[in-house]
Amino acid sequence: MSTNKNFSTETSERYSRALFEVANENNELDKTENDVKNFQFLFKSSQEIRNFIKNPTQSIKVQNSVIILLSDKIGFSKNLKNFFLLLVEKRRIFFVYKIFENFLRLCSQKRGEVKASLISSKELSKTELDTISKDLSTSMGSSIIFDYKVDKELIGGLKLQLGSFMIDTSIKNKLQKYEQAMIEN
Repeated sequence: MSTNKNFSTETSERYSRALFEVANENNELDKTENDVKNFQFLFKSSQEIRNFIKNPTQSIKVQNSVIILLSDKIGFSKNLKNFFLLLVEKRRIFFVYKIFENFLRLCSQKRGEVKASLISSKELSKTELDTISKDLSTSMGSSIIFDYKVDKELIGGLKLQLGSFMIDTSIKNKLQKYEQAMIEN
């Protein structure tokens, strides 16, 4: 595993840890987590917000006024509002999405949740997903949260990735193994 990190990764991890620690110390972790999720939804759904955040030519004064307005409208906690203003002041506001992704990961880790990627060849029902999650959670000793996708190219089966652990029961993978075996023989 490579330990090389780029500037944006190191910066976002530092800032997300700082936000996490401040929110945790002030017993505002749940409120801050909800506010962060609300902001991420807004960020994803509004092209204007994304453009504003990513635009490095905005003045600090304009960014501060928009952040204050946004914080008041959405009802961010005082600490999160101050965190935004700090990002603006330090000219790190364009890292905000990555910072918040790391922050949410820290919140999940605190609750003992583990993120996993699940890809299936067909749409799984909520009951099937819950059963898979429950079985894996029991065997892993942690609560498993899935990033679930459907990939019709798998033909049949599932792909599950949990950290560096990968289970691939897809027919596509089995066909590739047979093809490789035939090429080698």
